[in-house]
Amino acid sequence: MAHGFDKDFWERHWQERRAEGPGSTGGNPPNPYLAREVSGLTPGTALDAGCGAGAEAIWLASHGWDVTAADISSEALAHAARRAAVSGASERVRWVAADLGVWHPDTRFDLVMTHYAHPAMPQLDFYDRIAGWVAPGGTLLIVGHLHTPESTPHAPDSAAEHGHHPPAEASVTSAAITARVDGTEWEVVTAEEHRRTLTGGGGRAVPLHDVVVRATKRRG
Repeated sequence: MAHGFDKDFWERHWQERRAEGPGSTGGNPPNPYLAREVSGLTPGTALDAGCGAGAEAIWLASHGWDVTAADISSEALAHAARRAAVSGASERVRWVAADLGVWHPDTRFDLVMTHYAHPAMPQLDFYDRIAGWVAPGGTLLIVGHLHTPESTPHAPDSAAEHGHHPPAEASVTSAAITARVDGTEWEVVTAEEHRRTLTGGGGRAVPLHDVVVRATKRRG
């Protein structure tokens, strides 16, 4: 069942982030799993699917990757482009306004990654879709949410901080993801679930329960 994270939803979300000013989630550093999972890879071409405020795309660009950063929200992309200009990484990033549920890139990438992206389609179907954009020998990196009865996680770049929790179909487990990518086409390198705490707007603690999956697409 598709959920309501459409373009209008995300435009409103990022307008709210801009209104909050310094200290909002739009200024967060890159996801900590990114450096851990890709630092050992040879830089090449990358797609950041649902790039939001651009922290991860900028990190990749600053480490030698040529990045296509796609998001449905023009507000988010404008904010991300400003951050990239300040960082000096803008020459290595191409910002693309795209609905990832229907958009098709014109090439495959050495790295396709997504961090907490919630499209207007079932979450696992979204992961299937972006996995098809990985070049042979390339890497797929997924960082998503795991909801449990004991803990309601909140996404640092989602509306969760304002009480709008991602619906059930936006929650995934590492086992559910690896079941879709494991087999003859993929080698799963990382499949983990972690708890951590992020400092959100106003200095409030935001608990996260993360799912991290990295897989390499086999050649031939």
